[in-house]
Amino acid sequence: MQTENINIIEKSELQTSKLRDYATFMKFRLASLVVMSAAIAFAAASKNFDWVKMGWLVLGGFLVTGSSNGFNQILERDLDKLMLRTQNRPLPQDRMSVAEAMVLASITGIIGVVILWVFMNPLSGILGLLALVLYTVVYTPLKRKTPFAVFVGAFPGAIPPLLGCVASTEGFGSVPLIGWILFAGQFIWQFPHFWAIAWVLDDDYKKAGFKMLPSPGGRDKSSAFQVLVYTLFLYPISLMPVMFHFSGFISSIIISFCSIYFLYQAYCLYKECTVEAARKLMFGSFFYLPAIQLAVLYG
Repeated sequence: MQTENINIIEKSELQTSKLRDYATFMKFRLASLVVMSAAIAFAAASKNFDWVKMGWLVLGGFLVTGSSNGFNQILERDLDKLMLRTQNRPLPQDRMSVAEAMVLASITGIIGVVILWVFMNPLSGILGLLALVLYTVVYTPLKRKTPFAVFVGAFPGAIPPLLGCVASTEGFGSVPLIGWILFAGQFIWQFPHFWAIAWVLDDDYKKAGFKMLPSPGGRDKSSAFQVLVYTLFLYPISLMPVMFHFSGFISSIIISFCSIYFLYQAYCLYKECTVEAARKLMFGSFFYLPAIQLAVLYG
């Protein structure tokens, strides 16, 4: 009896460990943040909100995002061994085979695109597939070749709110104006966001040969200035939902407060050029995007 209990416990621990590895492989927390922007956009663009469609959007979007993250880790499995922040992932640690990873990423990607196509509309499925392909086939290989990769990666990174708005429409799918506005905001937001992360992790990124900061000098005034400029442009773009009357006065106050504070954090990075200032901007970027999008939804 005691041996059977031990075997049951060991089997349970093994299953838990495997689920944890799958969550790490698909970057569960990151995928959840990405899907949240699609869900907020869906709610903002919906004339008749449908909880069932929202559920399918969240599931399909999560599977497509998780698939993209998985293929990214497959392509970078040897590079992940070189960096402290990634060396404990399932593939570098041989807790998951490449074949298993390919099957998981492929199945989740296919199912996710089909869900978006069938339960939303065809254009939603096309956008999901486009985001997956751009992230995996274009952005991932470019990271070791040119800082321009951040610009390329900003396109699939900004598709979720666009997809959410398209998912709220009928027929083949169409793109409401609010979809393009939210796309533009998330597109520009990614530059200070990713560059702040790249500043903090620059030493680790260099081990894998990733070129993420915009200046050849890396952590210098030129990189910090570009962060500041994009953050400055983010303010008026974030106010566009108010300008086009998709949200009101309260939303404008929240957006202005968040944007000015985010801009202040970018200025501090420009002034100090320190890892600590970049870390504050990085955490500020995590707060900024959902705060702005929720302000548009409820303002």
